[in-house]
Amino acid sequence: MTTRVGFFPHNNSLFVLRHRGLLEQKLDDVAWVDLRELSHGPKVGVRDGLPTAHADHLFTAEGYDVIGTGFTPPITGLGQGHDLVYLGISRPRVENGRLVTRAESGIASVEDLRGKRVGIGHGSWQTTLLLFALDQVGLTWDDIEPVDLGGHAADAFLSGAIDAWTGSYPELAAVEQQTEVLTLVETEGLFSHPSLWFTRRDFAVERTEELKAVIEALQESDARIVADPREAAAYFVADAQAHGQTASLEAWEHALATRPFGIHPVDEEFLDEQQRAADLLFANGLLPRAVDVRSAVLPQVNALVEATRAADARS
Repeated sequence: MTTRVGFFPHNNSLFVLRHRGLLEQKLDDVAWVDLRELSHGPKVGVRDGLPTAHADHLFTAEGYDVIGTGFTPPITGLGQGHDLVYLGISRPRVENGRLVTRAESGIASVEDLRGKRVGIGHGSWQTTLLLFALDQVGLTWDDIEPVDLGGHAADAFLSGAIDAWTGSYPELAAVEQQTEVLTLVETEGLFSHPSLWFTRRDFAVERTEELKAVIEALQESDARIVADPREAAAYFVADAQAHGQTASLEAWEHALATRPFGIHPVDEEFLDEQQRAADLLFANGLLPRAVDVRSAVLPQVNALVEATRAADARS
Protein backbone atom coordinates (compact mmCIF):
# COMPACT_ATOMS: atom_id res chain seq x y z
CA MET A 1 0.00 0.00 0.00
CA THR A 2 1.29 3.45 -0.91
CA THR A 3 2.31 5.79 1.88
CA ARG A 4 1.46 9.32 0.79
CA VAL A 5 3.35 12.15 2.47
CA GLY A 6 2.44 15.80 2.04
CA PHE A 7 5.22 18.36 1.87
CA PHE A 8 5.91 22.03 1.15
CA PRO A 9 8.77 24.38 2.02
CA HIS A 10 7.11 25.80 5.13
CA ASN A 11 7.54 22.47 6.92
CA ASN A 12 11.29 22.36 6.61
CA SER A 13 11.67 18.81 7.92
CA LEU A 14 9.35 17.13 5.43
CA PHE A 15 10.61 19.29 2.57
CA VAL A 16 14.19 18.20 3.17
CA LEU A 17 13.16 14.57 3.68
CA ARG A 18 11.43 14.68 0.29
CA HIS A 19 14.80 15.45 -1.33
CA ARG A 20 17.00 13.05 0.65
CA GLY A 21 15.42 9.72 -0.30
CA LEU A 22 15.69 8.33 3.24
CA LEU A 23 12.05 7.30 3.49
CA GLU A 24 12.34 5.33 0.25
CA GLN A 25 15.05 3.25 1.93
CA LYS A 26 12.51 2.17 4.57
CA LEU A 27 9.31 1.80 2.51
CA ASP A 28 8.83 0.27 -0.92
CA ASP A 29 5.97 2.50 -2.05
CA VAL A 30 6.15 6.20 -1.20
CA ALA A 31 4.30 9.02 -2.94
CA TRP A 32 5.16 12.64 -2.24
CA VAL A 33 2.30 15.10 -2.53
CA ASP A 34 3.27 18.75 -3.07
CA LEU A 35 0.74 20.84 -1.21
CA ARG A 36 1.33 23.69 -3.62
CA GLU A 37 -0.15 21.60 -6.43
CA LEU A 38 -3.32 20.59 -4.61
CA SER A 39 -6.57 22.49 -4.92
CA HIS A 40 -7.19 24.71 -1.93
CA GLY A 41 -10.89 25.31 -2.45
CA PRO A 42 -12.55 28.71 -2.26
CA LYS A 43 -10.58 31.46 -0.55
CA VAL A 44 -11.74 32.01 3.01
CA GLY A 45 -12.17 35.58 4.16
CA VAL A 46 -10.16 36.49 7.26
CA ARG A 47 -13.38 37.16 9.16
CA ASP A 48 -15.22 34.10 7.90
CA GLY A 49 -13.11 31.25 9.25
CA LEU A 50 -9.84 29.46 8.55
CA PRO A 51 -8.54 27.73 5.40
CA THR A 52 -9.17 24.02 5.77
CA ALA A 53 -7.08 22.46 2.98
CA HIS A 54 -4.22 21.08 5.11
CA ALA A 55 -6.48 18.85 7.17
CA ASP A 56 -9.07 18.29 4.43
CA HIS A 57 -6.53 16.59 2.16
CA LEU A 58 -5.88 13.93 4.80
CA PHE A 59 -9.34 12.67 3.95
CA THR A 60 -9.31 12.81 0.12
CA ALA A 61 -8.04 10.37 -2.50
CA GLU A 62 -5.69 13.01 -3.96
CA GLY A 63 -4.27 13.88 -0.56
CA TYR A 64 -1.81 12.36 1.89
CA ASP A 65 -1.53 10.16 4.95
CA VAL A 66 0.92 12.31 6.92
CA ILE A 67 1.48 16.05 6.93
CA GLY A 68 3.56 18.57 8.85
CA THR A 69 2.50 22.19 9.36
CA GLY A 70 2.66 25.00 11.84
CA PHE A 71 0.56 25.52 14.94
CA THR A 72 -2.93 26.28 13.62
CA PRO A 73 -3.97 23.76 10.89
CA PRO A 74 -4.66 20.75 13.16
CA ILE A 75 -6.95 22.92 15.28
CA THR A 76 -8.72 23.95 12.10
CA GLY A 77 -9.12 20.31 11.11
CA LEU A 78 -10.54 19.38 14.49
CA GLY A 79 -12.91 22.31 14.23
CA GLN A 80 -14.14 20.91 10.91
CA GLY A 81 -14.87 17.58 12.61
CA HIS A 82 -11.94 15.63 11.14
CA ASP A 83 -10.69 12.62 13.11
CA LEU A 84 -7.02 13.46 13.09
CA VAL A 85 -4.20 12.52 15.46
CA TYR A 86 -1.09 14.43 16.49
CA LEU A 87 2.17 12.66 15.63
CA GLY A 88 4.66 14.93 17.34
CA ILE A 89 6.09 18.39 17.74
CA SER A 90 9.39 20.20 17.43
CA ARG A 91 10.99 22.20 20.18
CA PRO A 92 9.87 25.87 20.33
CA ARG A 93 10.62 27.99 17.25
CA VAL A 94 10.42 31.34 18.98
CA GLU A 95 13.17 32.84 16.81
CA ASN A 96 11.29 32.05 13.60
CA GLY A 97 9.21 35.22 13.52
CA ARG A 98 7.40 37.95 15.42
CA LEU A 99 4.85 40.76 15.11
CA VAL A 100 6.52 43.86 13.66
CA THR A 101 5.83 47.29 12.24
CA ARG A 102 7.95 49.85 10.43
CA ALA A 103 9.84 52.14 12.82
CA GLU A 104 8.35 55.25 11.22
CA SER A 105 4.74 53.96 11.34
CA GLY A 106 3.85 55.68 14.60
CA ILE A 107 2.67 52.36 16.01
CA ALA A 108 4.43 51.66 19.31
CA SER A 109 2.43 48.81 20.85
CA VAL A 110 -0.13 46.14 20.10
CA GLU A 111 -2.80 48.44 21.56
CA ASP A 112 -2.05 50.83 18.68
CA LEU A 113 -3.17 48.20 16.16
CA ARG A 114 -6.85 48.99 16.77
CA GLY A 115 -8.30 49.70 13.31
CA LYS A 116 -4.97 48.97 11.58
CA ARG A 117 -4.17 46.60 8.72
CA VAL A 118 -2.14 43.61 9.91
CA GLY A 119 -0.65 41.19 7.39
CA ILE A 120 -0.79 37.45 8.08
CA GLY A 121 -0.65 34.12 6.31
CA HIS A 122 -4.21 33.33 7.36
CA GLY A 123 -4.70 29.88 8.83
CA SER A 124 -1.02 29.47 9.71
CA TRP A 125 0.77 29.96 13.03
CA GLN A 126 0.59 33.69 12.23
CA THR A 127 -3.14 33.76 12.88
CA THR A 128 -2.58 32.28 16.32
CA LEU A 129 0.31 34.61 17.14
CA LEU A 130 -1.79 37.62 16.25
CA LEU A 131 -4.78 36.39 18.27
CA PHE A 132 -2.59 35.71 21.30
CA ALA A 133 -1.03 39.16 21.02
CA LEU A 134 -4.42 40.87 20.73
CA ASP A 135 -5.92 38.91 23.61
CA GLN A 136 -2.97 39.86 25.80
CA VAL A 137 -4.01 43.53 25.59
CA GLY A 138 -7.77 43.02 25.57
CA LEU A 139 -8.34 43.34 21.82
CA THR A 140 -10.22 40.94 19.54
CA TRP A 141 -10.17 39.98 15.87
CA ASP A 142 -12.88 42.58 15.20
CA ASP A 143 -10.69 45.39 16.56
CA ILE A 144 -8.17 45.17 13.69
CA GLU A 145 -8.22 44.67 9.92
CA PRO A 146 -6.41 41.38 9.27
CA VAL A 147 -5.09 41.03 5.72
CA ASP A 148 -4.23 37.65 4.19
CA LEU A 149 -1.25 38.31 1.93
CA GLY A 150 0.56 34.98 1.62
CA GLY A 151 3.81 35.33 -0.31
CA HIS A 152 3.29 39.05 -0.97
CA ALA A 153 3.43 40.14 2.67
CA ALA A 154 7.01 41.45 2.66
CA ASP A 155 6.37 43.72 -0.32
CA ALA A 156 3.12 44.97 1.22
CA PHE A 157 4.93 45.71 4.47
CA LEU A 158 7.72 47.65 2.77
CA SER A 159 5.28 49.66 0.64
CA GLY A 160 3.08 50.60 3.59
CA ALA A 161 0.07 48.70 2.27
CA ILE A 162 -0.17 47.07 5.70
CA ASP A 163 0.60 48.67 9.06
CA ALA A 164 2.03 45.61 10.82
CA TRP A 165 3.07 42.09 9.89
CA THR A 166 3.53 38.70 11.51
CA GLY A 167 6.85 38.27 9.72
CA SER A 168 8.97 35.14 9.59
CA TYR A 169 12.46 34.27 8.43
CA PRO A 170 14.03 34.26 5.90
CA GLU A 171 11.58 36.84 4.46
CA LEU A 172 11.87 39.02 7.56
CA ALA A 173 15.66 39.11 7.22
CA ALA A 174 15.34 40.59 3.73
CA VAL A 175 12.94 43.25 5.04
CA GLU A 176 15.27 44.15 7.91
CA GLN A 177 18.01 44.92 5.38
CA GLN A 178 15.77 47.46 3.65
CA THR A 179 14.01 49.29 6.47
CA GLU A 180 14.11 49.80 10.23
CA VAL A 181 11.72 47.42 11.94
CA LEU A 182 10.09 47.81 15.36
CA THR A 183 9.08 44.64 17.21
CA LEU A 184 5.64 44.86 18.79
CA VAL A 185 5.59 41.34 20.24
CA GLU A 186 8.26 38.68 20.39
CA THR A 187 7.08 35.14 19.86
CA GLU A 188 9.07 34.03 22.91
CA GLY A 189 6.88 34.46 25.95
CA LEU A 190 3.73 34.50 23.82
CA PHE A 191 3.64 30.89 22.63
CA SER A 192 6.05 28.12 21.74
CA HIS A 193 5.29 28.05 18.00
CA PRO A 194 6.52 24.52 17.22
CA SER A 195 6.38 22.64 13.97
CA LEU A 196 4.00 19.71 14.26
CA TRP A 197 2.94 16.64 12.35
CA PHE A 198 -0.43 14.89 12.20
CA THR A 199 -2.29 12.08 10.47
CA ARG A 200 -5.67 10.35 10.31
CA ARG A 201 -6.68 8.13 13.19
CA ASP A 202 -7.05 5.09 10.92
CA PHE A 203 -3.48 5.51 9.61
CA ALA A 204 -2.12 5.89 13.14
CA VAL A 205 -3.93 2.78 14.38
CA GLU A 206 -3.81 0.44 11.38
CA ARG A 207 -0.53 1.29 9.63
CA THR A 208 1.90 1.55 12.52
CA GLU A 209 4.93 0.15 10.66
CA GLU A 210 4.59 2.77 7.95
CA LEU A 211 4.07 5.45 10.55
CA LYS A 212 7.18 4.31 12.38
CA ALA A 213 9.19 4.44 9.15
CA VAL A 214 8.07 8.03 8.48
CA ILE A 215 9.01 9.16 11.97
CA GLU A 216 12.38 7.37 11.89
CA ALA A 217 13.21 8.88 8.51
CA LEU A 218 12.28 12.34 9.75
CA GLN A 219 14.50 11.93 12.82
CA GLU A 220 17.44 10.86 10.64
CA SER A 221 16.94 13.68 8.15
CA ASP A 222 16.52 16.29 10.89
CA ALA A 223 19.79 15.17 12.50
CA ARG A 224 21.53 15.80 9.18
CA ILE A 225 20.00 19.28 8.93
CA VAL A 226 21.47 20.10 12.34
CA ALA A 227 24.86 18.72 11.29
CA ASP A 228 24.92 20.56 7.94
CA PRO A 229 22.29 23.30 7.53
CA ARG A 230 23.97 24.62 4.39
CA GLU A 231 23.43 21.30 2.60
CA ALA A 232 19.73 21.44 3.49
CA ALA A 233 19.50 25.12 2.55
CA ALA A 234 20.49 24.27 -1.00
CA TYR A 235 17.23 22.34 -1.46
CA PHE A 236 15.17 25.43 -0.68
CA VAL A 237 17.21 27.68 -2.96
CA ALA A 238 16.95 25.21 -5.85
CA ASP A 239 13.19 24.91 -5.33
CA ALA A 240 12.74 28.69 -5.28
CA GLN A 241 14.73 29.05 -8.49
CA ALA A 242 12.71 26.27 -10.13
CA HIS A 243 9.59 28.30 -9.35
CA GLY A 244 11.03 31.50 -10.83
CA GLN A 245 11.92 33.05 -7.47
CA THR A 246 15.14 34.25 -5.93
CA ALA A 247 16.52 32.92 -2.66
CA SER A 248 19.69 33.39 -0.66
CA LEU A 249 21.69 30.32 0.35
CA GLU A 250 23.13 32.25 3.32
CA ALA A 251 19.68 33.40 4.49
CA TRP A 252 18.30 29.87 4.31
CA GLU A 253 21.36 28.45 6.03
CA HIS A 254 20.94 30.95 8.87
CA ALA A 255 17.21 30.23 9.13
CA LEU A 256 17.75 26.48 9.35
CA ALA A 257 20.69 26.77 11.73
CA THR A 258 18.58 28.75 14.21
CA ARG A 259 15.53 26.46 14.15
CA PRO A 260 14.99 23.33 16.24
CA PHE A 261 14.84 19.94 14.54
CA GLY A 262 13.79 16.51 15.73
CA ILE A 263 10.33 15.19 16.59
CA HIS A 264 9.16 14.97 20.20
CA PRO A 265 5.98 13.57 21.74
CA VAL A 266 3.17 16.03 22.35
CA ASP A 267 3.15 17.15 25.97
CA GLU A 268 0.78 18.88 28.34
CA GLU A 269 2.30 22.33 27.85
CA PHE A 270 1.82 22.09 24.09
CA LEU A 271 -1.73 20.80 24.49
CA ASP A 272 -2.56 23.65 26.87
CA GLU A 273 -1.37 26.12 24.20
CA GLN A 274 -3.36 24.35 21.50
CA GLN A 275 -6.47 24.41 23.67
CA ARG A 276 -6.05 28.10 24.42
CA ALA A 277 -5.66 28.80 20.69
CA ALA A 278 -8.70 26.67 19.87
CA ASP A 279 -10.78 28.52 22.45
CA LEU A 280 -9.68 31.92 21.11
CA LEU A 281 -10.30 30.93 17.50
CA PHE A 282 -13.81 29.77 18.40
CA ALA A 283 -14.54 32.84 20.52
CA ASN A 284 -13.47 35.11 17.65
CA GLY A 285 -15.68 33.35 15.13
CA LEU A 286 -12.90 31.57 13.23
CA LEU A 287 -13.91 27.99 14.12
CA PRO A 288 -17.38 26.55 13.49
CA ARG A 289 -17.37 24.58 16.75
CA ALA A 290 -15.53 24.28 20.05
CA VAL A 291 -12.61 21.85 20.03
CA ASP A 292 -11.10 19.47 22.59
CA VAL A 293 -7.52 19.11 21.35
CA ARG A 294 -6.76 16.19 23.68
CA SER A 295 -9.17 14.08 21.65
CA ALA A 296 -6.40 14.03 18.99
CA VAL A 297 -3.80 12.37 21.25
CA LEU A 298 -3.01 8.64 21.08
CA PRO A 299 -0.67 7.39 23.85
CA GLN A 300 0.75 4.69 21.56
CA VAL A 301 1.82 7.33 19.02
CA ASN A 302 3.57 9.30 21.73
CA ALA A 303 5.33 6.10 22.79
CA LEU A 304 6.41 5.45 19.20
CA VAL A 305 7.89 8.93 18.85
CA GLU A 306 9.68 8.56 22.18
CA ALA A 307 11.15 5.23 21.04
CA THR A 308 12.53 6.78 17.83
CA ARG A 309 14.13 9.53 19.87
CA ALA A 310 15.75 6.96 22.18
CA ALA A 311 17.03 4.96 19.21
CA ASP A 312 18.44 8.10 17.62
CA ALA A 313 20.23 9.00 20.85
CA ARG A 314 21.92 5.57 20.92
CA SER A 315 23.12 5.77 17.31
